[in-house]
Amino acid sequence: LPRLVESGGGCMQAGGSLKLACQASRYVDGHYYLGWFRQAPGGAREGVAAIAIDGVTTYADSLKHRATITQDIPENTVYLQMTDLQPEDTATYFCAARPKTYGALWVRPFDDFPYWGVGTLVTVSS
Repeated sequence: LPRLVESGGGCMQAGGSLKLACQASRYVDGHYYLGWFRQAPGGAREGVAAIAIDGVTTYADSLKHRATITQDIPENTVYLQMTDLQPEDTATYFCAARPKTYGALWVRPFDDFPYWGVGTLVTVSS
């Protein structure tokens, strides 16, 4: 089972940017897709971006102009960068893994992620 550890959260100013990291054990083996999700206080969890080890990426439509997902495969790490942060970006950001056997990433890209990190809190103040 993959172990997922997020880092990089904290307090940020509106208009600024963030870079979160997810260290995923054995990501280099290529058996999983990795995704970033977020959940605002009192809100539902939503997908932000996901990536396959071959570099294929997918984004939530509402965030694709501000979010970038990248990876450092030898380091088993996936990053999420977001720009022009707004208070509504305040949320706990989670990294999650989906086995490739569950289907191609572009089919229901934010569904069926069974493995999750504990999340990292991002607070954006105006």
